[in-house]
Order: sequence, then C-alpha cells, then structure tokens
Amino acid sequence: MVPADYLEEKTNEELLEMYKAEGKLEVKQALVMRYLYIVRTIALQMRNVYSGTLQMEDIINEGVIAIMKSIDRYDSERDNKFETFISRRIRGMIIDLVRKNDWMPRDFRKQVKLVEDAQLALSRSLGRQPSDEETAEFLEMDIRKFRKLQRMSIMMNVLSLDMITDDEGERQSLQLSNGDVDSQPEKAFLKGESRQMLAEAVESLKEKEKMVVSLYYVEELNMGQIAQILGVSEPRISQIHSSAIRKLKAYMSSYM
Repeated sequence: MVPADYLEEKTNEELLEMYKAEGKLEVKQALVMRYLYIVRTIALQMRNVYSGTLQMEDIINEGVIAIMKSIDRYDSERDNKFETFISRRIRGMIIDLVRKNDWMPRDFRKQVKLVEDAQLALSRSLGRQPSDEETAEFLEMDIRKFRKLQRMSIMMNVLSLDMITDDEGERQSLQLSNGDVDSQPEKAFLKGESRQMLAEAVESLKEKEKMVVSLYYVEELNMGQIAQILGVSEPRISQIHSSAIRKLKAYMSSYM
C-alpha cells in the first residue's frame, strides 16, 4: 500500500504516470480527489442546463465516475493535458444526462395548457397572479419539472414566426395582440397551433442543434458561453445556430 503522505508530495503528472505504470487503486483515488474541483466548476458553469431535471449532487456523483474512466483511458502522448481531457468529457456527460432526461416533454402542448388553465383558475380564486410554487402544488407537479416546462413555453414564444423568418436570426418576442387572447379564440387557436408546430420542429433538429437552441433562447446564454459548455469554438456554435434556424424556417414554411 502506498503511504498517503508519499502521494501528497507527488504532482498530478507524477501520479498519472505512477498509476499508468502500477495501476494501484490508492493512486487513482488520490487523482480523483485532486481533479474533483473540475467537476464542481463545470457543474456550476452548466447549472442552467440541468437545473430543471437534475441536482448538482447527481452531476458530481457522475463526474467522479467520469474522472475514474478518464484516468484509465488517458494517454499523455496522444491526448491534450489531462485537465482539458477530463473537462470535455464532463461537459459531454452532463449533456448526455440532460438528453436522457428528455429535455422537451412529448406531451408538451397538453402540459402547457394545464399550466395555463391552473394559473387562470388560481388568479381568479386568489385575486392575484399565483406563484410558481402555488401553481405547481395545485397541479401536484414537482417544482423543478414545472419550471422546466415554463422555460420550454418561453422558448416556444421567443421562437415565433417573426423570428424564424428573420434572416439575422435575432431574438424577437411573439406579438399576437395587446388584447386578452382568451377573448380572441382565433388568435388563441393560432398561438396554440404555432407553438405545437414549433415544438415538433425543434424536436426534429439534431441533438447539438436542439441543445444550442435551448441554451440560447431558454437559458439566454451567449454564443461564447455555449461554446465553452459544448467544448467547441464560438464560430462553430454560430454555424449550428444558423443551421437550426434554417431548418425551423423550412419546417414552418411547409406548415404554413
């Protein structure tokens, strides 16, 4: 068994070489503890990405497993610095976890309608706009799921037909009318139909395109922040965003 004080004197690079040569578990454990800060840092950077579906403890637990796997796979002669190597894999792990948790509900339109009906009913009974917690409790829905649904609904409104037909792809708000939508059934219907079609259009995108759309319009991150999260260049994120908007425009044009 390797003494703990002996391991403490070694640099990270020396520990990696030692583990590669000897494969001792205590060396691997020491490395995991030294690199755990990277998991925590990335978990904080990406908390807006997973906050609706996962807890930070889930990310850190999975991050420990990712570090252990990466230590076994790392090749100092072939790969970049280990910090870079592990950072990319942790970001990918978080994106995979979000993807597995189904970032957009399949019955999205139905759930949004339930939320809108609940908010209207509570507004009438309370005499004021209900809080998120009150609405979620009324629906017997987990507050994290409720807030995720709200963000998805906001994205559907932001990704309006006006935005999709705009060549610059800049954010524009959905402008149906200044009046009460409930008093205008035709416009209320069109709003619901458009939102449903947009949900289907977004779901038809590739995984990275969906992620960029979600991070840009729901979480309101800029291109640089998204590039950091996905581990690619900012111009590449701009290309992915433009591709997604072109596909959404084509999808909605065929619908119209």
